[in-house]
Amino acid sequence: MAEVSHPVFLSYASQDAEAAQKIAEALRAGGIEVFLDQSELRGGDAWDQKIRHEIHDCALFIPIISQRTQERLEGYFRHEWKLAIERTHHMAEQMPFLVPVVIDGTRDQEAFVPDTFRAVQWTRLPGGETPPAFVERIKGLLSRELSPVAAVSGAAPIRERVSKPVLLAIVAVIVFAVLAYLVADKFWISRHLAPSAAAFAPPVHSIAVLPFVNLSGDKEQEYFSDGLTEELLNSLAAIEGLQVAARTSSFSFREHPDIVTVAHKLNVASVLEGSVRRSGNTIRVTAQLINAVTGFHLWSKTYDRDLGDVLKLQTEIATAVAEALKVALLSDVAAKIELGGTHNPAAFDAYLRGRKNSEREEIKSLQDAIVAFTEAIRLDPNYALAFAGRSIAYSEYAADFATGEAVRESFDKALRDAHQALALAPELADGHQALASYLELTLDFAQAGEAYEQARSLAPGNAQVLRGSGMLAVYLGHSEPGLGALRRAVVLDPLNPQSHSALSHGLYFSRQYREAVATATEVISLDSDYQSAPGHRGLAYYALGELERARASCEAKPAFWTSQWCLAVTYDKLGRHAEAEAMLAKMKATIGDAAAYQYATIYAQWGNTDKALEWLNTAMRLRDSGLEYLKTDPLMDPLRQDPRFQAVERALNFPK
Repeated sequence: MAEVSHPVFLSYASQDAEAAQKIAEALRAGGIEVFLDQSELRGGDAWDQKIRHEIHDCALFIPIISQRTQERLEGYFRHEWKLAIERTHHMAEQMPFLVPVVIDGTRDQEAFVPDTFRAVQWTRLPGGETPPAFVERIKGLLSRELSPVAAVSGAAPIRERVSKPVLLAIVAVIVFAVLAYLVADKFWISRHLAPSAAAFAPPVHSIAVLPFVNLSGDKEQEYFSDGLTEELLNSLAAIEGLQVAARTSSFSFREHPDIVTVAHKLNVASVLEGSVRRSGNTIRVTAQLINAVTGFHLWSKTYDRDLGDVLKLQTEIATAVAEALKVALLSDVAAKIELGGTHNPAAFDAYLRGRKNSEREEIKSLQDAIVAFTEAIRLDPNYALAFAGRSIAYSEYAADFATGEAVRESFDKALRDAHQALALAPELADGHQALASYLELTLDFAQAGEAYEQARSLAPGNAQVLRGSGMLAVYLGHSEPGLGALRRAVVLDPLNPQSHSALSHGLYFSRQYREAVATATEVISLDSDYQSAPGHRGLAYYALGELERARASCEAKPAFWTSQWCLAVTYDKLGRHAEAEAMLAKMKATIGDAAAYQYATIYAQWGNTDKALEWLNTAMRLRDSGLEYLKTDPLMDPLRQDPRFQAVERALNFPK
């Protein structure tokens, strides 16, 4: 390579001149020569020829990307970008040349840039503010780039011109500089720069799917982009040998999808991100797969499809990702992914609305979810996934919000929908999960366990199924397999407080109280507003005999019923009997007979056996779902030798 007068070429839209000037000044202050057309073009220069010459001869090309470049689909800077791309065709892949810089909040997957830009590390310099670490990085890249120049130009090799002690000193300085750069770079540089493999070694075939960006220009369409992302996530989870982070954890990075942070917190080796643009029944989906360890793009593609082809689209993307990750496809992926789906665009849209509403544990949201699922079924009577979704919504409504005859009616509808989902698609994990949910809440524990096992065999990487099956196993006294499933759910969904909460419950019912306390504390650290966690942690402290800690934990959320439940037993043990009675009275006033099982445990702990059994019989009459705790509940220990309690336990027909 010929010697260059300007090792660095800065390419930018004219509206970003101020930021470009800041970057240029910082680099020059570090002793790096920069070509910036504002200051370098002299009168008489043939402008286009000068630009071509500088791009041809520069050592590093720095394109500046921003919202301004997004808005300008035409501009001379795009011509510069193409010239730079053309030059890379003549370079070895290992040779550093492109150093893309983003100066605002423009997201990588949304940027209108050449695909080649996406294959290298990007750097964010907000407003053009340039830290010393970036300058050092450029120096490091230039030293690697320019070292062959000396040899080509006839310069003597270092070993012939420098004594050994001096050479060692130079090497020491270089090593120190590289280490200093790496430390600084950790805090300043690119979102795609990953730590060393020794420090970060996630499972090779593991992936997180970030929520695809809604580019439809209508915020109300976010349910669609979120829903489509979740369907893609489920499609990937259907591939054997691929570990997929669960939705809740992946979607927690919606606002700040920093790839390194995502990878480390979810312990995944790759990240899939993208965007969705919808216009009527036509969608454009752009997806890109990033190696979270190296920061390199592995694959990207844009798809234009009719909404009726969305099932095939899911299969295409999932298959492409699996191939990029070199995951062996051991079964008919398309059959698994498209199982239970629909080719009706309006039905698919209604189903996504139902999924979105069913996320919120509120009566209005569940009712809206049922309406949306019903619409999907009306539009496509063979839509098995919609039947499964509506079944779960009916079960949750019956257990948490319905009263009187509405409880039985809702449960009956849940059962019919679960059976219909399985009649349409016998191998649909969602259908077996819906059936398991109904059976568990209606206290048919043996069949619920079988349904959960069937769901797990069909979807072994589904965190929600693992939570449900794991909890039921623990309640039935099978602690080891139950806790194994719950711990696996935490691995797959590590940022979801529900996963940690379920594990905390499992540990409590397995009598591992100290670990239950620690796990409940993790729930609170993930979500300080998680209402039930302080009360459940308090019960674990209570079981340990640490009454003051139990009291303090439960008093953190005194208005929530789990805290009142905890305080009713804790105050009594502390000798504060009037306050214990007041807590029980508050629960009865706000919850009524719906907490019959909890009242039985309180009276059991107070030593009032007759009253405890009276409420236990009420719970049996009401088919209180809390009765599933009875076999392993520590709070029921005072009653276990009473024949009347044993009769209730036999009547519940717990499997051996």
